[in-house]
Amino acid sequence: MREGGADGVLGTGGRASPAAKRGRATNACDGRLMSEEEITVETFEFVVSHPPTRGRIDAYLASRFPDYSRTFIKKLIEEGGITVDGRAVKPSHALQVGAHVAVRVPMMRGGGLEPENIALEIIYEDDWILVVNKPPDMVVHPAKGHLAGTLVNAAAYHCQQLSGQGGPLRPGVVHRLDRDTSGVILLVKDESVHQRLAHQFLSRKTKKEYLAICEGRIELDGDVVDAPIGRHARAREKMAVRHDEGKTARTTYEVVERLGEFSVVRCFPESGRTHQIRVHMHHIGHPIVCDSLYGVRDAIYMSDLTGAEHQPSEEPILERQALHARRLTIWHPVLKRLMCFEAKVPDDMVALARALRAAVAQ
Repeated sequence: MREGGADGVLGTGGRASPAAKRGRATNACDGRLMSEEEITVETFEFVVSHPPTRGRIDAYLASRFPDYSRTFIKKLIEEGGITVDGRAVKPSHALQVGAHVAVRVPMMRGGGLEPENIALEIIYEDDWILVVNKPPDMVVHPAKGHLAGTLVNAAAYHCQQLSGQGGPLRPGVVHRLDRDTSGVILLVKDESVHQRLAHQFLSRKTKKEYLAICEGRIELDGDVVDAPIGRHARAREKMAVRHDEGKTARTTYEVVERLGEFSVVRCFPESGRTHQIRVHMHHIGHPIVCDSLYGVRDAIYMSDLTGAEHQPSEEPILERQALHARRLTIWHPVLKRLMCFEAKVPDDMVALARALRAAVAQ
């Protein structure tokens, strides 16, 4: 294992894949957070009058409300937006005749998603898909507390049309990145293409490569973390390795570079669980640098690396989890060919790698 620089990974910031092409960017416009006064809720209520042919509530409602995907409905259930006889339930809840169901769907005031003229770094675009290098600190789709300034708001302005299968606030969404994870994300314009791409993600036929900088000097050059992930037993905003009720999750990692007490790694998730790479790297004792949920620090400064006294005026090198979705490979359902998209590594991760190399060289 080399101790020196990995220029093709965290040197100059990466290079565009031959399969990708650069599209035009829209004009810049600052996104904004919206207050709860700017969102309304549409409520549907009914009593189950016939024995459901699909017993699970998520499957039943997906068939009853074809405009909303099962994923969207499941999320509503998990967030308490759907109740049965006035009580929150799980997606697996078995509906009975006579049950009173209330479905509360969040809607933007005015009827739907608001397109916003926000700059996008477009990696590739055609009539069916849009591939973007998502910056850190950008939410993928509107949700409580982040109802504007999202990637979907920007894409809706740029494309004018996105597939509606993700639900009214998640058009075009077939996979997601955490707010502070940067990198390749794909949005879909066409309804039929959405279904076929969603199937690729669900059946694990897509290939994803992430780049991460982790705490500690990882001993092995590579390994597979095979550990089920579920909701944390006490902190509900977190996920955790749960052998009792977690879902299967596998991540392969390879060490690219060891820089003192830090390691640069490539991660290849075989499944798509929430926070999967972050949870798995934490599980093996090497959390991602500046991961506020699973790590040991919220920001990293040059003084942390040199041992100098930290000054209040010192700016951090990086203050979000050092995780970047570097590559995504899909089979294009219309063009009938394999396509690999690569996103340039962001400046903050490049800067951290350079600072770590400089600290090691001293």
